[in-house]
Amino acid sequence: MIIAVNTRLLLSEKLEGMGRFAHETLKIITREHPEHTFVFIFDRKFSDEFIYSSNIIPVKCFPPARHPLLWYGFFEWAIPPVLQKRKADLFFSPDGWLSLRTPVKSLPVIHDLNFFEFPEFIPLVVREYYYSFFPRFIKKAVRIATVSEFTKRDIMHRFDYLNDDIDVVYNGASEGFHPLSSTDQKTIREKYTWGCPYFLHVGLIHPRKNLTSLIEAFDNFRLSVQSDVKLLVVGERKWWTDEMQQALENAEFKNDIIFTGRVLDKDLSLITASALAMVYVTHFEGFGIPVLEAMQCDIPVITSAVTSLPEVGGDAVLYVDPYDIDSIKSAMLAVYSDTDLRAELINNARKQREKFTWKKTAGLLWNSIEKCF
Repeated sequence: MIIAVNTRLLLSEKLEGMGRFAHETLKIITREHPEHTFVFIFDRKFSDEFIYSSNIIPVKCFPPARHPLLWYGFFEWAIPPVLQKRKADLFFSPDGWLSLRTPVKSLPVIHDLNFFEFPEFIPLVVREYYYSFFPRFIKKAVRIATVSEFTKRDIMHRFDYLNDDIDVVYNGASEGFHPLSSTDQKTIREKYTWGCPYFLHVGLIHPRKNLTSLIEAFDNFRLSVQSDVKLLVVGERKWWTDEMQQALENAEFKNDIIFTGRVLDKDLSLITASALAMVYVTHFEGFGIPVLEAMQCDIPVITSAVTSLPEVGGDAVLYVDPYDIDSIKSAMLAVYSDTDLRAELINNARKQREKFTWKKTAGLLWNSIEKCF
């Protein structure tokens, strides 16, 4: 079987959520199935680190797909000739984009439909592309894989898609995320927060990540206790808003809120494993990988009781109402002051995290691929 794969998000040292999903699953699938050929379709110069095995044929196409017009050029004009030339039996797209101009069977992974939930945060031209093309992608797909039951229900509801044609494959966490010794934690804290304990938020800075409420809740937390705890925010400022800026300027403890920007994967694992707790109080998630990564590191998690997050957290996290600042503050106080609660959350997380591994994800995804035929 010849499986062509959209690998445009396999970017060295720049793996976001969907790129991470593609990297971890394809690495396993291609090595476990040497009897099949995989055609990796890149939209720019690629790194050899993503050519995981000898049964991979890398192909570089033009244009680089980083803008709606270029998305159209890449998927509708560059990809079809490759599929035809390579006689592909399936086009697999880990980020959900498909090509409408090919008769080849197609399997997308739909991670979430946040652009329907929060359209106001998406530039008009991007939003119009999503609204125009994603319904057609979903209609074209021979079946769909997704990363949570929540997103599966969302797809079924919005597009009247059949339950039996959607496979939930979940996400995993990299093996690089693991507990650290107290000595190593101390070293990391000295590097990032002057040796102080810290609450951690990880993710692309976007309004749906609810950073404004987190800043206000952290400030209220610090007003409630005598503490040197910091708030460490890891992520690129792509969607910094006036509301976020105002919340930061109004915070009495704004000097204790530290922004690192984007960090390398190896540094992110160390930062996560040295946190007092992960605080991930977003409004909407298709999965929520940072929650799982923190659980892998024996770090307590505070997260929102919405969308997919209860699927990931189970009984191993402390849930809050992301629209209630006092709810977030109270959870931070509880995790900070109650050692028994911290121990309970960590113990429960050791069981919960076993449900989500990249090996399991890859196995479920391969099952989904086989169901296409």
